[in-house]
Amino acid sequence: MSDITIYHNPNCGTSRNTLALIRNTGTEPRVIHYLETPPSRAELVQLIAALGKPVRDVLRRKDTPYEELDLDHVKWTDNALIDFMLAHPILINRPIVVTPLGTRLCRPSEQVLDILPQPQQGAFSKEDGEVVIDAQGRRVNC
Repeated sequence: MSDITIYHNPNCGTSRNTLALIRNTGTEPRVIHYLETPPSRAELVQLIAALGKPVRDVLRRKDTPYEELDLDHVKWTDNALIDFMLAHPILINRPIVVTPLGTRLCRPSEQVLDILPQPQQGAFSKEDGEVVIDAQGRRVNC
């Protein structure tokens, strides 16, 4: 089993690019389709703690019920916001990647490069054509 886990949404370009960057190291990660298999409360709390970010920074706003639920309101505690994420997993921002070197919310996808234990094995371009890794496996413009 891989020591890299990605909380992945295959409908998200950033998530697909992040997964591809992981695979470009020759590693097949554990892929959790978190919309189908959401993390437990304990797992989500642990992920947020490992990210070192406030709970609000892990909330996804775009294409979610964020505004409808009025989650921007200061009345919501961290525990309440976590409850909303568990009830509506689409509110969990993605992709979150866990490796032996750390945990990151990989937006943009290149942030995964800082926590991958293995180097890139070749060139990589994002789906939009942006070159991220050159033919020698080195970061470009990072």
